[in-house]
Amino acid sequence: MSRIMAIDYGRKKTGLAVTDPLQIVAGGLETIPTSELLTFLGKYFEKEEVIKIVLGYPYHPDGNPAQLAPEIEKLANQIRKQFPKIQVDFHDESLTSKQAKEVILMSGYKKKKRRDKKLIDKVSAILILQDYLKHY
Repeated sequence: MSRIMAIDYGRKKTGLAVTDPLQIVAGGLETIPTSELLTFLGKYFEKEEVIKIVLGYPYHPDGNPAQLAPEIEKLANQIRKQFPKIQVDFHDESLTSKQAKEVILMSGYKKKKRRDKKLIDKVSAILILQDYLKHY
């Protein structure tokens, strides 16, 4: 079977998570500079079979797309163009950063590690993917 990948996009850094090949468990992959995202994906797809990418999509509390939404839509189009065999879906990422911070706090990490934005982005991607798997 193939994996599903989640992307928590940010202007500077992007968190990534993937499922196991049976698409049961979501785990953190990396947090990388956003400028290197497409190159990273190309190299990863050479090693691992990914059938779908789930992009975290930001909404305001009133349900309207957040400011970052057009950039995420542009990224989705770039991924579709560069990797046409991989399906791209959007999934609501509302409050995932806040939830990620809570998960990290409850995990017992020391204060310095809890403030690591790379860890927060990776955990956010895991939460997006876990929520996606619950609903689909």
